[in-house]
Amino acid sequence: MTARSRLSGGLGAWAAALLVAAAPLALAVPASAAEGNIDHVEPGEGSFQVYYSLPGDGADATPDLSTMTVTLDGEAVEATAERAADATTQVRRTAVLAIDVSLSMKANDKFVEAKRAALAFLDAAPADLNVGIVTFASDVVVAQEPSTDRAASADVIDGLSLSRDTRLYDGVRVAVNTAGEEGSRSVLVLSDGRDTSTTRLQGTINVIQRRGVKVDVVALAQSPRDTAVLTRLTASGSGSVISADDPQALAGVFTDEATALANQILVTASAPAEVTEGTLAVSVEADGETYTDSAFVTIADAVVAPAPTLAPTTLAPAETTGLVVSEQLMFGGLAAAGLGVLVVLIAAFGGFGSRKATVEDRISAYTRRGSRQLAKANATPAPQGMTAQAVGVAERALESRAGISEKLALKLEGAGMSLKPAEWLLLHAGIAFALGLLGLLLGSGSIVLMLGALFVGLVGPWIFLSFKTSRRIKRFNGQLADTLQLMAGSLSAGLSLAQSVNTVVREGADPMAGEFRRAIIESRLGVDIEDALAGISERMHSKDFEWVVMAIRIQREVGGNLSELLNSVAATIREREYLERQVLALSAEGRLSVWILGGLPPVFMLYLLLTNRPYLEPLISTPIGYLALVVMAVLLTVGIFWMKKVVKVEV
Repeated sequence: MTARSRLSGGLGAWAAALLVAAAPLALAVPASAAEGNIDHVEPGEGSFQVYYSLPGDGADATPDLSTMTVTLDGEAVEATAERAADATTQVRRTAVLAIDVSLSMKANDKFVEAKRAALAFLDAAPADLNVGIVTFASDVVVAQEPSTDRAASADVIDGLSLSRDTRLYDGVRVAVNTAGEEGSRSVLVLSDGRDTSTTRLQGTINVIQRRGVKVDVVALAQSPRDTAVLTRLTASGSGSVISADDPQALAGVFTDEATALANQILVTASAPAEVTEGTLAVSVEADGETYTDSAFVTIADAVVAPAPTLAPTTLAPAETTGLVVSEQLMFGGLAAAGLGVLVVLIAAFGGFGSRKATVEDRISAYTRRGSRQLAKANATPAPQGMTAQAVGVAERALESRAGISEKLALKLEGAGMSLKPAEWLLLHAGIAFALGLLGLLLGSGSIVLMLGALFVGLVGPWIFLSFKTSRRIKRFNGQLADTLQLMAGSLSAGLSLAQSVNTVVREGADPMAGEFRRAIIESRLGVDIEDALAGISERMHSKDFEWVVMAIRIQREVGGNLSELLNSVAATIREREYLERQVLALSAEGRLSVWILGGLPPVFMLYLLLTNRPYLEPLISTPIGYLALVVMAVLLTVGIFWMKKVVKVEV
């Protein structure tokens, strides 16, 4: 044997081996990719029935039923074939038309041509075919349950109307469910746009695969990206995407689909003993060509549609309605959150070192105040219980940050809340953690939603505390003039300053009565009445009351008529309040303009996002749109800032 002959023999052996290895892959090709199409398998006792069709160019071919061959796992089985329309015992056949009735169908007479195509489908469909109609736009409506009443179906199609939005995935789900669970079922979808709802594509794919319904989509003037997504949708239902760029071609497409159903072949085959599933292969000759198809099917106990083998490398990724974070990034975010909690705990327990003691801290132990604090600390038992221990940890964390505890305590007192700074810190942290965890759960692991909820948990309590403080201070300033007049009357009646303050406690309203009650208690504990009143001005951030306290100090040192002085201060406060109200009335138009002009763009954008999302797609899905949003946000912020400066008048 020569070298050339040995090489040829070796190549022949390798080629034979490759053909043997590729044989199982050929059997696993999806039914929609073969020349023929196994549409449905109906099991029975001792036999099973198969609906077989010649799709595409072979839809109008005349099959030679005498050439029909059926094999199961490579072994020939006895079978008979007849046209499904002429069969005496038929399996229920159902087809559901899912029609897009969004406003985008109005352009170029697409809606008119769609209705004409649906009517052509009804005319060409076999008489035994049960036809259902589902429409989808802003709502999904089952316009007609599957029925053989063609006149009623035609009336439903003639009465269709348009609305906004395109709930494509929900429409396919409802159509698949409307097809039922018996017999041969198929869904024919017509749409000219992508889905605009929040429904996920994968959920619709799961419904199609679970129901075992064939799904074909007629894509009318779709972009390549949308067509790729629809390919994944139809592949899950052993169907295909039929592109139709010209609306006038819809009638021909729908007629071909109806003709394929009308020319279906019903094959009745004997089931081999003790065989319930296997690879079914069917072939038939039509007009000189052989049409074949094979699929792994179950021929007993259950009705299973041919299971296509999807090629993930050729399918487009599922379209998402929002930002989706990868699993690696999600776990990375959880690890970062855990590390942050660990750092906070280490800092709380002093793991990063203690605060350097100042000179005041070192000598405070030798003062009277320091000795009292030391005695109190030694006499106070260690807190018990989980809550007390948590408060202790928060207190130690605040002690390491000079000034924060005092500022927080002053803000809590101004808001009229009885919580300690450590208790507020724990409550704040608990709210932030709970909202972050809730966002993580509601978002199915979305880091973006978790960070958004965590941000709300961090900022929300501070906003609430600031709002409560400002509202209480405003009420305090509104009661100040009447309070000073009441004190002046008490002093004129011969009462002392402490007694006049007590009169405000008895006859006043909160927050004024509560603050004066605290001043009375402090004075009874040894604090000077002037210092106790000065504490009120500090907690309530009131310049007017600070002047009142200053006037009381001066009167106590140099003498004078305090009652007349308080009346004069009250009159001055009333005059300034009157002037402030006038300024507010005159600037009301400008302040209202700030709210309207500043709030109208984001509110209107949110309205469009909810009602007409496709209109905003170029703005929220393209780099130029992102840049425009950033510029808009900057200009809007600057405009609001300057308008507030213009209308704000200091009195």
